[in-house]
Amino acid sequence: MAELTGGRPGTITRPGGRAVRFFDTGGADTGGDTAAAADAPVIVWHHGTPQTGAVIPPVAEATATRGLRVVSVARPGSPGSDPLPGRTVADAAADVLAVLDGLGVDRFATLGASGGGPHALACAALAPNRVDAVVSFAGIAPYWGDVDWFAGMADPGGLRAALSGREARLAYAETAQFEPESFTERDYRTLEGAWAALGADAGAGGAAGPAGEVDDDRAFVSPWGVEPAAVAAPTLLVQGGRDRVIPATHAGWMLERLRRGELWLRPREGHVSVLTALGVALDWVVATSAR
Repeated sequence: MAELTGGRPGTITRPGGRAVRFFDTGGADTGGDTAAAADAPVIVWHHGTPQTGAVIPPVAEATATRGLRVVSVARPGSPGSDPLPGRTVADAAADVLAVLDGLGVDRFATLGASGGGPHALACAALAPNRVDAVVSFAGIAPYWGDVDWFAGMADPGGLRAALSGREARLAYAETAQFEPESFTERDYRTLEGAWAALGADAGAGGAAGPAGEVDDDRAFVSPWGVEPAAVAAPTLLVQGGRDRVIPATHAGWMLERLRRGELWLRPREGHVSVLTALGVALDWVVATSAR
């Protein structure tokens, strides 16, 4: 299924000459009946932190088998997208909407994983009349200004550094290393199996430099520019009960503030293995969008 990887790449130019890279499976020659046609229902996929923004095989395959088209946008500082220091979650979501405008996409569902979760919510908040459904997998909640926000995180160092500003977060990135305890056994098995491309893509995203990850973290602990309560569309939170990266308390906090929120708590899953619920979440999106 390698032909499904990535989608057709493209670039738009934002004010100030800033480049924004995107991927679109509707424009890709994926061959045969499994391809998401250009006029198919659109899923906007918001990648995790760090990643390249390419549509990786498990996402491409799960959407193609349901006749869905995927558009994914590399956030500022990710490969192919120029950095935007000081950006908010809403700023990055505005880039996504600009890409969709350029592609002529009006209605869509917006899905995000981990660091992509806030941006999925922000797209829905900024374009309430265009979004049919929202899904956030293991998404981080807005910083609520309390130490409990970090509780349950195996390695909160980057986010703590981000509270002190961009330069402090950049300095932290110079010596930061992955904490193996961040992932559970199920996470590692998932990365060795169907979601192996996720690890490879995260490595490629990180290899491009720290700007994307640093500015993501700064955006997460700063005012987002939108509020979860502004999301009008039905919203599904998919959360692993054993997540050591973004603990379940974050999903609980957001559930209490979303107007039409629903929580699927998967007690045995971790931060990565929760993505094995993508197929059933997409079925929820299709059913919800048809109402």
